[in-house]
Amino acid sequence: MGERRAVLCPRRRQVPLLVVTTLLMGVRTELVDPKFKEPIANVTASMGREAILACVVQDLAGYKVAWLRVDTQTILTIATHVITKNHRIGVTHSDHRTWFLHIREVRESDRGWYMCQINTDPMKSQIGYLQVVVPPDILDYDTSADMVVMEGRNVSLRCAATGSPAPNITWRREDGQPIHRDTNSSSVEGPSLNITKVNRQHMGSYLCIASNGVPPSVSKRIMLTVHFAPLVSVQNQLVGVHEGERLTLECSSEAFPKSINYWTRDQDKIVPQGGKYEPVLVDNAYKIHMKLTISSVGPSDYGTYKCVSRNSLGDSDGSIKVYELSSSTSNASSTRNKGKLRHNSGNNILEGNQDMLKERVSRGRKEKSGDVTDYDESSATSNSSSLLSMIVIALCLCLHHHPQMQTLHPA
Repeated sequence: MGERRAVLCPRRRQVPLLVVTTLLMGVRTELVDPKFKEPIANVTASMGREAILACVVQDLAGYKVAWLRVDTQTILTIATHVITKNHRIGVTHSDHRTWFLHIREVRESDRGWYMCQINTDPMKSQIGYLQVVVPPDILDYDTSADMVVMEGRNVSLRCAATGSPAPNITWRREDGQPIHRDTNSSSVEGPSLNITKVNRQHMGSYLCIASNGVPPSVSKRIMLTVHFAPLVSVQNQLVGVHEGERLTLECSSEAFPKSINYWTRDQDKIVPQGGKYEPVLVDNAYKIHMKLTISSVGPSDYGTYKCVSRNSLGDSDGSIKVYELSSSTSNASSTRNKGKLRHNSGNNILEGNQDMLKERVSRGRKEKSGDVTDYDESSATSNSSSLLSMIVIALCLCLHHHPQMQTLHPA
């Protein structure tokens, strides 16, 4: 029995080399089993650009990394080889640790999930998402074109756009004026812009702006034209001027389509351009400021002038009367009452001879250099004597016709 134990003990101490090697390899294999060091980060790329997805692997050893498209189960790359026939796909690595999947000239169809796979048993994998964003684009076929409407109608402008994510639509006026003057709002959100009872102040260019956070934003210009008949306004309808002075007549007109504008004289005769007459038009959108300048006003220039505005929807005019200012007439008016005899309304005797007295008083005046002045003291004394004689004659006539007054005289 002792010999058998002595024989068995040495056998236990001598382990075959092949078994030891196998065990060591098994331990090593378990220690270097590859794994993912971090998850795949989701990537967002603009259409037309390059997208790169990264897969970080630790202790890869002799294993290989492959990229696949999840939704189609398409193998894209294995190790450093591109399997797919898509020329936009590429693969690179950094020390066999980080494996990059390159997708050039990204398209919307590239959006989706991508898998990074290690060919272990069982297989190891993780996925990442590629988001493809698309700048906005305005659809011409579903967006309003330039519009022409009659004043007072309702208007609806439309704007349609595509993009990823879906773009927002903003309306603004190109000139910066408020879209709705009652609310003083400079912009309106939404695919439609509605204007109730459009008027001439709504006329202009409107911008439909589409944006979704992906540059660049895009816009479309829509011209809104409002048609209406002419309307003429005149600030000063009565103008006085001295002969020989320079005179400018002015009026304003609003019309669209654009109107024909001109000046006329009495009996609707068109004022000719040139010589002493200089008509000028200042155009500002649908507003027109009309001026007529007369370099030197003569006697024939006094009268009524009209500024006329005419288009296909109607016509309108405004009148301005030009009259003469005379310095001599003004001075005569200011001195006309100087030295004038005042009448006593209670004196019936003098009332009947009022016109005769006026004539006699007026004869006692003379004009010097266009001004009315009184006679000297001698003339005034003579006039007083004449007046006294007239009063005596009037009293005599009164006594002759009134018997009661005659009894006052002695028999």
